[in-house]
Amino acid sequence: MDANKLLNLYAAGERKFDGANLHQVNLYDADLKGANFTEADLSGANLSQANLSGCNLSRANLTDADLSGANLNNANLSEVNLIGADLIRVNLEATNLSRADLRSANLGLANLAGANLSEAEMSGADLRKANLRKANLIGSNISEAEFSGADFTEAVITEQEMTGGMLHIGISHKWITWAGSY
Repeated sequence: MDANKLLNLYAAGERKFDGANLHQVNLYDADLKGANFTEADLSGANLSQANLSGCNLSRANLTDADLSGANLNNANLSEVNLIGADLIRVNLEATNLSRADLRSANLGLANLAGANLSEAEMSGADLRKANLRKANLIGSNISEAEFSGADFTEAVITEQEMTGGMLHIGISHKWITWAGSY
């Protein structure tokens, strides 16, 4: 399905796009709030500046997608594949990212306030200066993730140990460094 067809269907009131093949589709600045993209292929898609608030993207493939500046407030991204995705300055406030795969994703300056990141795979992710206030990180794997300047105020983190500039979270028992700046 191409961008024009999707946008026309959405404008006509359609909200169910589950399982759709939207590989490398350009939906820059599109307003698709409340749409259902469960198990859709959005790999390599340009969704920067898009309004995807309240969308269901559970189990969708967003590998290498550009979501920079997008609004995903209150969206369901459980078990989503965001490997290598660009999520700079994205709004993920109160979003469900449980069991999401965020390996090597760039979440610099992202708003993850109140997000559910339980059991998320975040190894190698860049979360520099991200807002993680009141986020749930229990059981997440954050090995080799970058968190310099991130805000963890009231975040739900188990077994937190900060010694010598290192952070230890959850049951993964892996360490990350606070090196670098954003």
